[in-house]
Amino acid sequence: MNRIFLACIAITVIAIAVSATAFFVPAHSADDPVVLSVRKQAEVIDKLLEDRLDTVVPALMRREGIDMWIVAAREYNEDPVIRTMLPATWIAARRRTILVFYDRGEAGIERLAVARYNIGTSFKSAWNPEEQPDQWARLAEIVEERNPAKIGINVSDTFGHADGLTASERDQMTNALPTSFQSRLVSAEKLAVGWLETRTQSEMEIYPMIVRLARSIISEGLSEKVIQPGVTRTDDVEWWYRERIAELNLITWFHPSVDIQRPAAKERDADFSNREEPGVIQRGDLLHIDFGITYLRLNTDTQMLAYVLKQDEKEAPQDLREALKIGNRLQDILTDQFVTGRTGNEILHGALAQAKKENINATIYTHPIGFHGHAAGPTIGLWDQQGGVPGSGDYPLYPMTAYSIELNAAVPIPSWDGQTVRVMLEEDALFDGSKVTYIDPRQEKLLLIPRQH
Repeated sequence: MNRIFLACIAITVIAIAVSATAFFVPAHSADDPVVLSVRKQAEVIDKLLEDRLDTVVPALMRREGIDMWIVAAREYNEDPVIRTMLPATWIAARRRTILVFYDRGEAGIERLAVARYNIGTSFKSAWNPEEQPDQWARLAEIVEERNPAKIGINVSDTFGHADGLTASERDQMTNALPTSFQSRLVSAEKLAVGWLETRTQSEMEIYPMIVRLARSIISEGLSEKVIQPGVTRTDDVEWWYRERIAELNLITWFHPSVDIQRPAAKERDADFSNREEPGVIQRGDLLHIDFGITYLRLNTDTQMLAYVLKQDEKEAPQDLREALKIGNRLQDILTDQFVTGRTGNEILHGALAQAKKENINATIYTHPIGFHGHAAGPTIGLWDQQGGVPGSGDYPLYPMTAYSIELNAAVPIPSWDGQTVRVMLEEDALFDGSKVTYIDPRQEKLLLIPRQH
């Protein structure tokens, strides 16, 4: 079944992939990223969406054995799934929007909107209020006409992403259905998670450009263009990033954070529940950034390290460079554990066991990424749950899913009198079913401030 599923989702619609990548305007330089106009962004989003509806939905419905999938939401109280299925020009659901997917077998998946309007070109309106004033009654008619054996609805105890059907909507839907169909309602948890977590070949044509764009912005901010040692504060840099994101017609899904590790300072521990106070950046500091953007409905989540050179330095201290290598080794240990069908908790336990064998003081907190920053799929540790994560950590790994490889290695630094530095790294990567590949090459050298040419 996994091979069939992988084959289905790996279908590339060449015209879509080519047209999507063609919309990217080349940057004038590595420090001058150019972003599509909002109109062009909408064109790409809609092409990618049509590809996903044609390829991902049929494979997933058949994988999960669900004949009909109903996704319903009201305006500004959207199901996380429905937001990813609406055309770019819709922004939000209108009044009440109900999407219906029905598997007709060889005839393919029928897509209907129990709404006043067609929803873009993907969902044909199947409700005329003049003929049937009650929207839920019309849904019941559609269900009875098609007589599905199993009806999936978005309810889940584990994943918020798959729990988008509100209590009132569920009650009204259930009451509208004949009793014989009420018993056929099942959780569409794995179907909803699968829709959100699966990346298509068309998306992977453009995802590297999105991650590269994010890293270009990070690089610009962690440079002498923005940072003047002895003057610039960490919150100055954070707000510079917010302004730069807005200038580029992008959005961020969280506020960037910049923090400092330096000799004789309090060591950074593994408790990330409290943010450090802003501080003035000095020469000899090791800077860490956590940064993410949303572009073309895909998210990035990246953590990188930069070193602020002292007056007489041309390179970062050797032991800091060696510490980064240990962080890279921990990434390799983790990604070596990725195997189709293995759960997030199994991956976590295997990686921590191997890190311990290699005397690496590791903390792993890796998560899926895609339509959401902290996305649907298997959780591979939380910073405060290194023994495993019940529920989301028990979810299995599937092919063509993306992850933020997020972790840290605590490394003593001899030139800092043995003080421990946390090498906190985060890189976006794709698991294709056999291996993990970084969507854009990972950081293997510290960024230097100022740059050395």
